[in-house]
Amino acid sequence: MFDLKPLHLDAIPAALDKAMRYRLLNEPAEAESICLDVLATEPDNQKALVTLLLAMTDRFGKGYAVSATRLHEVVGRLRDDYERCYYAGIVCERNGKYQLTQGSPGTGFAAFELLREAMDWFEKAEKIRPPGNDDALLRWNACARLIMGNRLAARPVEGYEPAFE
Repeated sequence: MFDLKPLHLDAIPAALDKAMRYRLLNEPAEAESICLDVLATEPDNQKALVTLLLAMTDRFGKGYAVSATRLHEVVGRLRDDYERCYYAGIVCERNGKYQLTQGSPGTGFAAFELLREAMDWFEKAEKIRPPGNDDALLRWNACARLIMGNRLAARPVEGYEPAFE
C-alpha cells in the first residue's frame, strides 16, 4: 500500500542511536521499525541486527506476538559464531523470564526448559568467546540463579499406559 522511504547511508549511525534510545524508553516497536529501515538500506548491518533482535525480545510480555521463526532468522543473519550463540541464548533467556511472569499451569516447566536452553547456548558461546569477554558466563550464572531461586524443574516424564479392555 505504501512505499517506505529509504534511509540515506550517512543517516544510519544516528538512526541506530535513536533505536537504542527507544529501547531504553521501553518502546521496542519503534526501535524495531528503525532497525528494519536500517536493514532495508544496509541488509548486513550487524549492529542493526543485534538491536532488532533485542527490540523483538523486549516485546515479550507486552501483548505483541513475537515470532520464534523470525527471531531465529535474525540470529542466523549474525556473522560471528560467538554472537550467534550468545544472542540465541539471550532469546531463550528472555522468553524464559517472560514465562515466569505468566503464572499459568506449566509455565514454570516452560521457563525451566527455555532457561536450560539458554544456558546451553551460553556454554557454546563461552567456548568461543573473545579474550576478556565473560558475558556468556554472566548470563549463564543469571539463568542458574533464576532456576534455583524459583525452584524450577524439568517437566516430569509421565509414563504412558495403554488402556486395555
